[in-house]
Amino acid sequence: MTDKTLRQLSRQVGEALGHLGATVTTAESCTGGWIAKVITDLSGSSAWFERGFVTYSNEAKHQMIGVDSGTLETHGAVSEAVVREMAQGALYAAVADYAVAVSGIAGPNGGSEEKPVGTVWFGFSSKSEGTIARQQLFSGDRDAIRRQATEYALQTLWEEFLKNKLDTV
Repeated sequence: MTDKTLRQLSRQVGEALGHLGATVTTAESCTGGWIAKVITDLSGSSAWFERGFVTYSNEAKHQMIGVDSGTLETHGAVSEAVVREMAQGALYAAVADYAVAVSGIAGPNGGSEEKPVGTVWFGFSSKSEGTIARQQLFSGDRDAIRRQATEYALQTLWEEFLKNKLDTV
């Protein structure tokens, strides 16, 4: 996967959001703002990207986008429950139409038998369509895992939320 692929996905997402008159926000942990970076690489993205949250620590997740401390303690940052709350919290905080949340273990350290390096949870939230969560297990080094997570987030936003909306407009 290349930067060109990420640019193409970002352009596709941006054009769809522009056509729909909608906005997106991001809440990122393991990707460290990479999704927001790819989105804002496009000229004119301010029309559909209001803000992004880099919530690397548990405290940032709690303070910036309202992830419940109990959820973090019970499930851990890399979990379905946390990415759901991240996506919903970012959607609310940014007053956006769509939110993408990512939390994972990019390595090379931090993995466990239960959650190996490459485990990434994604949360997607929409004002009109609710919230979904997906888990992926990526391989490679830290850069490869983060790059794959960025691609997956954009691809899923496109396929699960935007593509079908365009068909009805």
